Amino acid sequence: MFILGITGGIGSGKSTVSSILRERGLTVLDADEISRQVTSAGGRALPLISETFGPRAINTDGSMNRRYVSQLVFNDKADLDLLSTIVHRFVFDEIEERTVRERDKGTKCVVLDVPIPVNKFTDMCNQIWVVTCDEEVRLARLVARGLDREEARRRIEMQMSDDEYCSLGDFSIDNSWDRAALEEKVEKLIKEQLHERGIRI
Repeated sequence: MFILGITGGIGSGKSTVSSILRERGLTVLDADEISRQVTSAGGRALPLISETFGPRAINTDGSMNRRYVSQLVFNDKADLDLLSTIVHRFVFDEIEERTVRERDKGTKCVVLDVPIPVNKFTDMCNQIWVVTCDEEVRLARLVARGLDREEARRRIEMQMSDDEYCSLGDFSIDNSWDRAALEEKVEKLIKEQLHERGIRI
């Protein structure tokens, strides 16, 4: 089974690339979605998050208090790294379990949509596509999602730079323009990289 990794910074359009691949019929394992599952009520990561960040990190319904935890981690890189380490541990446990199930089903290709390319991600993937984007475009997208401009800029700066992302990838996709331009670039890679491996989608 061929494992294709998709990664990129916040606001780059990584999830849009994954959605294009999902629309073409590929199985996508979305780390953000799995992260929400492991931090929702009853989620695998909650006991360790509570132990690390205190009882205020957990809502009365048993889910992670995202507002409180975000305020902590996006003002302290060490806390952000700590939270990422905790959540990634449980996310990748789930990803590995789902990947095994897909392999057992005979699935030819699985896409891993992961925002932070930790070692486990790079080790699992046969190939990695990095989604990049002009910073002003990223800022505009994040503001459109409801963040104020300074908060959006802070979140971008807390992550790796595009150059750092690209150093870990095999191919980069610049998503600074519209969806049509993005789809054209993704289609080119599908033909060059997936069709050549017998993965017809």
